[in-house]
Amino acid sequence: MTPELVIDFILAGGVLILAWLALAARQLFTGIVLYISLGLLVTLVWVRLEAWDVAIAEVAIGAGLTGALLLVAWHRLRDDDETTTVVSESTVVTEPLNDVS
Repeated sequence: MTPELVIDFILAGGVLILAWLALAARQLFTGIVLYISLGLLVTLVWVRLEAWDVAIAEVAIGAGLTGALLLVAWHRLRDDDETTTVVSESTVVTEPLNDVS
């Protein structure tokens, strides 16, 4: 078994494991970080296959832009959860509790 083949098997196994972990993550932030890591690992796979143009596109769009958009969306969702408080079943307050008199 050549060293190149060992690297290929490690990359393939890493991609499969990261993909499964990203899908099975219970926390949204953990899933996003694993998704970005998966994109970076797939970039290494494309580099290994000497597809430089695809590797650059993968790291820029797949891991970079998409990952940043997911993180921004997560941050906004988290802020909405912190400012929305259910007072009763029929009333929802969209201000932090410490501002309510």
